[in-house]
Amino acid sequence: MSLPNCPKCNSEYTYQDGELFVCPECAHEWTGGEEQAEADILVVKDSNGNILTDGDTVSVIKDLKVKGSSSTLKIGTKVKNIRLVEGDHNIDCKIDGFGAMKLKSEFVKKI
Repeated sequence: MSLPNCPKCNSEYTYQDGELFVCPECAHEWTGGEEQAEADILVVKDSNGNILTDGDTVSVIKDLKVKGSSSTLKIGTKVKNIRLVEGDHNIDCKIDGFGAMKLKSEFVKKI
């Protein structure tokens, strides 16, 4: 019997502990089958814990400095039609007056 790779870090060194599978590299624990399929789905939450989806409208919760520019993104700025992506800055969007930009979900709230 071969054990599944870790759904978080894809490590092959997983082991079974009772009904759970455990990854020794990232310490992720999961049950077989169903949860592994759910781990492939990107889940992004805003600063209040609401789940964000593609196409949502969000609002910036604090003034953010824009790298490479002398201007700042002001608190309360609405960002329409967001797109979720993998990575540290997990929101791709276009902001009026700024253009294409990447944001961290921890600095926005869902409207």
